[in-house]
Order: sequence, then structure tokens, then C-alpha cells
Amino acid sequence: MKILKFFLVLIHLLVIVLLLGTLLNDVVPPKTFAWLNLLSLAFPVLMIFNVGCCIFWIILRKKRALFFLLVSAVFINPVRRWVNFTEKVSEKPNLKIVTMNIKTGAMGREKIYDFLKNTDADIIIGQEYGTEFNVPGYLYRTDQYEIVALNSKTEMINQQKLTTVGNGNSFFADIKFKGKIIRVINAYLNPFSFEKAKVKPTEDLETNKTKALYILKRLIPTFKIHQQEVSDIRKAIDDSPYPVILAGDFNSVPNSYEYYTLGKNLTDAFVAVGRGSATSFHDYQFPIRIDYIFTSKEIKPISYKVDRNVKLSDHFPVIAEFKID
Repeated sequence: MKILKFFLVLIHLLVIVLLLGTLLNDVVPPKTFAWLNLLSLAFPVLMIFNVGCCIFWIILRKKRALFFLLVSAVFINPVRRWVNFTEKVSEKPNLKIVTMNIKTGAMGREKIYDFLKNTDADIIIGQEYGTEFNVPGYLYRTDQYEIVALNSKTEMINQQKLTTVGNGNSFFADIKFKGKIIRVINAYLNPFSFEKAKVKPTEDLETNKTKALYILKRLIPTFKIHQQEVSDIRKAIDDSPYPVILAGDFNSVPNSYEYYTLGKNLTDAFVAVGRGSATSFHDYQFPIRIDYIFTSKEIKPISYKVDRNVKLSDHFPVIAEFKID
């Protein structure tokens, strides 16, 4: 039994080291060391194992439980990017945003339009829109960019495509709202383009090894492509003369290089006011969070919801409300 506990301590320490490695994504870009970004994908599993071990040590009344609990406190904010519990904000919002990857409207474009119209959002941000993105009742639209589009109830005074590489695409639109101008950035980072049959686990060990190699060959190069895309989007944020709303499908999970870099000096609306799970992509058995809304400090988050009742795409829509003074 002592030997088993000893090995469990070693494994637990290794998991802590790997979890700490995810924090380095804040400073280490994928082109320098992409494997750290890979750890961000494993963060939920590693964290669940860590919590389980901590509970085990507490039950056994081991002093090491205190050590592991103290170290685990470092991961409170990283966990809140996945799962969060905040008190309801009493202030009244005056801006509503919806972002949704509609998967080319394959599950029913008219149904998607009906849902988006009924949200009564001021600004609707779409990705993978296919041939068109024209929600009824929205006078101001972008339709000249591939993959990404925006519908607004209020006037757009300027818009510009951002330099992108690979199969991603992003743009910004400067929109008049309540006598002010806000810059809305719709970001769609290069997808991994996995074939579902090649990533679904099987009972055969050799087949699973082949699939793991296939996944790695997709992940590492895409992380490096993301680095350039993130740099271009970051410039549009930093150069903006207006408050910024950054939203879209980042094809990246929390605690990744993409998350840290794009979110720098911005507020993650889910962390500020979200409740429950933020996972938004549900096409695989393991749900992940890749859809986001970030804002400048002038735009205060009031509510944030991932609507899991809406199954019109492989992404759930993200609906958030804000207050602009």
C-alpha cells in the first residue's frame, strides 16, 4: 500500500507540473514551444485528476493534502474560464450580443435566422455562415468576408478585413451605439479540420495510437498558424481608438496561448458574470469551450449564457448583455 501511495504522490506531482505548464502559455508562443499549448487542451482532465487526488489525501488525513491544496489555489482563475459561479448582476443592460458558429446553416438556415432574430440582440456575430448571413430585421450587414459576418441594428461607419493565414478569417466593424462608437472584432482562427472518424477512440490500441499521431499532426502546425493570426487581431485591438468587443470562434480553449494573448487587457465576459459551464462546441464526445466574448473596460458585462437548448449547429450560441455608460 505504501508503494502505491508513493507512486500516486509522484503522479500527482507530475500532474501539478503539467498544470503549471499551462500558465506558461501566457508568455511562451507556439512557434517557440507548441507542446505547452497542447497542455491547455488537457487542462480539464488534469484538473479533475488533481481534485480527486486532493480529496483522497484529505480523506486519509495526510499532511501533503495541505500542500496540494495550496498549490491548487493557483488554478482558481484558470478553472473559472471553464466553469464559473458568479452572483447575478442587478444593473440593467443596454447592449446585447450574440455570437454563433452556424456550420454553414446545414441544420436549417431559416431556423437559425428565426432563433437569432428572436434573441433581439443589437449585434449578431456569425462564423462559418456559408453563402449568406442575413438575419431579418437587421439593416446593417457585412457579407464580403469569407466565413465571418456581422448583422447590426445600428449603423456601421467603418469595417476592415484583418490579415489572416490558413483557413481562418477575421475583421472589425466600427459601430455607432448610444451616441458612441465601439469596435466589434469577429475572429475565426484557423480550424483544426479533424475528420470525426479519425479522432473517435476505439477499443484497438494500435488504431488509437494512429489516431493520436493524426491529432498531433493537426494540432501543432495549427497552433503555429494561430500565433500569426492572434498577432494581427491583437494589433487591431491595441490600435483601436474605440472600446472593443472581441467575439467569435477562436478554435482554442481557455488557458491557451491564443486565450491569454487575445484576452490581454480585456474582460472575459464569462469569467465576469457567467455561471455553470462555458463549453460551447459539442460535436465530439468531449465538450470544449472555443467561443468567446471579450470586452474593453468601458463595456461592462451584465449577463452571459451558453444556450444549450439551441441545437442548430455543432456550436451552441453565446448570448451576452452589457452596459455602456
